[in-house]
Amino acid sequence: MIEKRQFYINGQWVNPIAANDLPVIDPATEDTCAVISIGDQADTDAAVAAARAAFPAWADTPLEERVALVKKLREIYMARRDDMAEAMRLEMGAPTDLAKNNQWGAGVWHLDGFLEALEDFEFEYAMGADRMRKEPIGVCAMITPWNWPMNQVFLKAIPALLVGCTMVLKPSEIAPLSSIVFTEMMDEAGFPAGVFNMVNGDGVGVGSQLSAHPDVDMVSFTGSTRAGIAISKAAADTLKRVSLELGGKGANIIFADADEKAVKRGVIHCMQNTGQSCNAPTRMMVESSRYAEAVDQAKAAADATQVGATTETGRHIGPVVSELQFNKIQGLIETGIKEGATLVSGGLGRPEGMNKGFFVRPTVFADVTPDMTIYREEIFGPVLAISPFESEEQAVQMANDTVYGLTNYIQTQDDDKRLRMARQVRSGMVETNGVSRINGSPFGGYGQSGNGREGGTWGLEEFCETKSISGVPMA
Repeated sequence: MIEKRQFYINGQWVNPIAANDLPVIDPATEDTCAVISIGDQADTDAAVAAARAAFPAWADTPLEERVALVKKLREIYMARRDDMAEAMRLEMGAPTDLAKNNQWGAGVWHLDGFLEALEDFEFEYAMGADRMRKEPIGVCAMITPWNWPMNQVFLKAIPALLVGCTMVLKPSEIAPLSSIVFTEMMDEAGFPAGVFNMVNGDGVGVGSQLSAHPDVDMVSFTGSTRAGIAISKAAADTLKRVSLELGGKGANIIFADADEKAVKRGVIHCMQNTGQSCNAPTRMMVESSRYAEAVDQAKAAADATQVGATTETGRHIGPVVSELQFNKIQGLIETGIKEGATLVSGGLGRPEGMNKGFFVRPTVFADVTPDMTIYREEIFGPVLAISPFESEEQAVQMANDTVYGLTNYIQTQDDDKRLRMARQVRSGMVETNGVSRINGSPFGGYGQSGNGREGGTWGLEEFCETKSISGVPMA
C-alpha cells in the first residue's frame, strides 16, 4: 500500500498541520491502495501564501526561462510514463493500455499544444495609438477531477505556468495519486519555490477554502455542475475570476445518410473511459428511417464491448471510479427501466462472472423520450440512450433540450446539412463524422456545462488579464 501523506508547499514536501487520513480505493478490487492526508485551513493558507510570495518574481521571469522549465517537465513526464499510468490505473480504474496511451498521452498532447500556441501569442501589441498588454492574473487555484486526471492538470497548470501565474493544485481526493506523481515531476524539473503548490483535500474543505480565499485571484475548476455552482458562490464575495468546465449530455445526431460505421463509432465513443467523460455522446438521435437498424447496430456494439481487469492489456473498459458512482449509475439504469425505456443491452448489476469491483454492464436503452430521467440527467457511466427523430428541425430541438451545452455530434454525408446543423445546436463544441478536434481547439461549453475555454490560445488567455496603456505607443 502507498502512503502519501505529505503536501508540496513552497518547494518542499511538508507534513500536514493536522493529520486527517483518507484511504484511496482501487475501484477494480475495492481494496485500499493508498492513504493520503486531507488538508485543513492552515495548509491551504500556507500554500496560498507561498504562491502569493512567488508571484512577482515568476511573473517577471523571462518567457524563455519559463518555457525551458516546461520543456524540462515534458522530458521528465515522458521518462516516467509507466509511473504515471500505474497511478491512474490504481486510483480511477483505467485499464493499463488506456492509462498508458489515452490518459497519459492527453497530458503531453496538451503541453505540446500550448507550446505551439505560445509561438504566436502576443503578450503586448498595438491597437491604434494604444498599447495592449496581456499579464498573468496572479495566484490560481486549480481544482481537478478524477476522470481524466492528467488531461485536466495539464490544461490548467501548463498555460498558467507559461504566462507567469503561480498556483495551488487540489486534485480529486478520489484520485490523487497521479497528481502526487506530477508534483514529483514539478519538483524534479526545478520550478522556483512557491510557483507550484499542491494540497490534497476534499471539495467541502480545501476546495471551498481556495474558492473563498482573498489571496487567490482565480479558480479554475473541472467537475460536476453542482460543485461548480458551489464554487461560484464561494468565490463571489472576493469577485475572483472563476473558470468552469462542467457536465454534459451530448447529442449524437445520426441522419439516414450517415456512414455505415456511425452507430458503432458512437457506441464506442460513449463507452470509452467507462462512460466517464463530460463530452461523451450519451444521447444518440437517429433519423426514423434508419432507427430500427441503428438500434440493432448499437446492441451489437454494446454486446461486443468487453469489461475486464485493469491489469490486463486490451481495449476493454474497466470499472467506474467508486462505489458512490456505481450506485448512482445502477439507480439511473433502474429508473430507465421503470420509466419505460426499452432495455436493448446490459442492465442492472455487474457483468457476468464479476462479483467484486465497481464494474458496470455496458447498457443501451432505446425508445427514450425527452421526459425520461436518463434522457436528461448526466449518468457518467457506460449507458447510452437512443431516440428517433423525423426532421432536422426536430433533431435540433431535441439536441438543445438540455441545460447542458458541451459537445454535440453530427453524422451525415451532406456537407451543407452538417454545417447547418452544427450552427444550430447550442454547444461549445461540435464534432462531425467522427473527426476529432485539432490540438489547440478550445474545449468548453454553454449553459450548465460551464464558462471556460481550455486549450491552445484560449487556454493561455484564460490565465491573463488585459491592460491598455495610452501615451506610450509601440515603436
